[in-house]
Amino acid sequence: MAFAQAADGARLYFRLDGGADKPALVLLNSIGCDLGLYDAAAPLLLADFRLLRLDTRGHGASDAPSGDYSLDLLAGDVLAAMDAAGIEKAAVVGTSLGGMIAMELALKAPERLTGLVLACTSAAMDAAAWQTRIDTVRSQGLAAIAEMALGRFFSEDFRSLHPEQVETVRAGLLATSAEGYAACGAAIRDMDLLERLPAVTTPTLVIGGTKDVSTPFEGHGDRIAAAIPGAATALLDAAHLPSIEAPAAFAGAVRAFLGADPAERAANDTLFEAGLKNRRKVLGDAWVDKSLAKRTAFTADYQAMITRYAWNEIWGRPGLDHKTRRLLVLAICASLARWEEFRLHVRAGLEQGGFTQDELKEVLMQTAIYAGVPAANTAFTEAASVIAELGL
Repeated sequence: MAFAQAADGARLYFRLDGGADKPALVLLNSIGCDLGLYDAAAPLLLADFRLLRLDTRGHGASDAPSGDYSLDLLAGDVLAAMDAAGIEKAAVVGTSLGGMIAMELALKAPERLTGLVLACTSAAMDAAAWQTRIDTVRSQGLAAIAEMALGRFFSEDFRSLHPEQVETVRAGLLATSAEGYAACGAAIRDMDLLERLPAVTTPTLVIGGTKDVSTPFEGHGDRIAAAIPGAATALLDAAHLPSIEAPAAFAGAVRAFLGADPAERAANDTLFEAGLKNRRKVLGDAWVDKSLAKRTAFTADYQAMITRYAWNEIWGRPGLDHKTRRLLVLAICASLARWEEFRLHVRAGLEQGGFTQDELKEVLMQTAIYAGVPAANTAFTEAASVIAELGL
């Protein structure tokens, strides 16, 4: 077994897997779990990375000193483990508490990080609720909160279909030091991250779980993504522990983000941001924000592609103004019976002042001649419905 020594003398258990020629990837566990949190995802990552996993202080085979811990202390532990493993720089993936430690690490030692993946985590939690949980664990032990924790860790469907995995996590939770859990809970209670996140310079991916009730993406992950400059997002069909509930999707999101060449990623980011400006001008902030929030690991690449190419390369060309392009889109969508897209652009054009109702009518009259009366008839019906919804 390999151990690192923290600054205060605590022993920290770590495991190193994969070839020394691969870029290093550090995996940080959730509160109540140990490095086994990534057992299902690790084999899917080893082709691209050398993996450093460690038991967070207070968990697994690491020491559990008494007294409250801080995120700064826990981030220092990660650096100690990296040093012991001979790793100068690494990308860091953290789930829940692990994500909080990763954010602190990105602020504490940005020169040691090449990338940051924050899964199902938060930068600000209810301190009073965590104090209650800390008091319960210290007075009654982890059995008192086990069922509540497992209910937050996994979706009902996963618990029903994979009881053996749930029981494995339950056993690990109950074997965790109650003092270590409570001490880490204090780090969550006392964290002060949200206002500091704009200073993060490490390329960052924020992963949310669509079934996560512990740190829902809306209100937690979205706030992190908004605070960290240039942060990307991905939503997975999972609850609070996606590396267990959706390991292939989780590993795929990590590999897709961290595996990109930095220069290529920077160029793509520039094109994406340029396309996003046009997309917002044409469709409006509310619709674009909603669309981006719905991205998953399965759809994120497609969304990035249409933003870079359709909205930057095409909508950004100087040959036609946006009004002309809007009206062309309406005529083409009506001709091809692409009614979902047609309604979207009717709504956006009227809301954004991109064209008038009279101009819309003329486009549909023209469509009747060149695409046929049935197409125009449906287009008038769909457009009238949108106009009524807008109260115009």
